[in-house]
Amino acid sequence: MKYAIIVYESENDFQRRGDEDATVKEAYWGAFSAYYGALTEAGVIAGGHGLQGPDTATIVELKDGERSVQDGPYADSKEQLGGFFIVDVPDLDTALDWAAKAPTASTGKVEVRPLLEM
Repeated sequence: MKYAIIVYESENDFQRRGDEDATVKEAYWGAFSAYYGALTEAGVIAGGHGLQGPDTATIVELKDGERSVQDGPYADSKEQLGGFFIVDVPDLDTALDWAAKAPTASTGKVEVRPLLEM
């Protein structure tokens, strides 16, 4: 079964992505590279992608037939969507095990959701 492992990152996590201190930046990206490598080696990765920071988001909403566009993140919370991985694993417990290994699971939140088969 395919699951989305949806990574919500803290503001600090987003800052670490492009930190001026190369050691901080490399530690962030190195952790995700290792995580992706482990998913690949286990043969469970089926897709996914990182996303640019929440400040690059644009929200579109339709109100009374009129399009409304808003810059910036929609959710006003501590964590923002940072990216997602699609895994193909036997069950939810296995997907949860992989989600717990996500590098920012300890600083943000990781949501696991089954994909809707169309």
